Amino acid sequence: MDYPKLKTIIEGLLFMAGDEGLNKKQLADIMELDADLSADLVYDLQRDLEREGRGVQIAEVAGAFRLTTHPEHAPYFERMAYSPSRSQLSQAALETLSIVAYRQPITRVAIEEIRGVKSERAIASLVSKDLIEEVGRAEAIGRPILYGTTKSFLEYFGLPSIKELPEPGNVDIDDALEEQTQMLFERLDGRQMTIDELKE
Repeated sequence: MDYPKLKTIIEGLLFMAGDEGLNKKQLADIMELDADLSADLVYDLQRDLEREGRGVQIAEVAGAFRLTTHPEHAPYFERMAYSPSRSQLSQAALETLSIVAYRQPITRVAIEEIRGVKSERAIASLVSKDLIEEVGRAEAIGRPILYGTTKSFLEYFGLPSIKELPEPGNVDIDDALEEQTQMLFERLDGRQMTIDELKE
């Protein structure tokens, strides 16, 4: 068994899992391994990261393993978070924004089904920039939050109402997200999406 390779796979899985993390049973199911072996591999990877002085570490919270940053590095992360030059919309955020804009009201799970990846961070970023907001709760198990665009979204993109969003052409559903995202990119006209600008 190639243990170094298995550890790199686990590192990637924990990165993809984000804040939710993965417990040893979930890791075992994904990797088709024994649960105790998957846990041993995580602990071994945890020691590797500590020994190598890496910028991330593995924390175990409520039985789930997740990648986290070091608390002593927090001042640098705060500086990055509040730096206007780092406040542009990422590709992930723009994709998420286009999904919300064209398919609102929509839940996080529905967004993730369309994008094929977790979208918690992108959603949090858009909420913090006041581009999307909670607009209600879905009539489903757990009453998940429904998201929609804000007045700031309309102001930033120069739209009198959400009905004025550019219409995608006749495209297959697989191409629709790419086209909708491209149209929002074009709306940006090369402008910088910064926190300061949104607050003006």
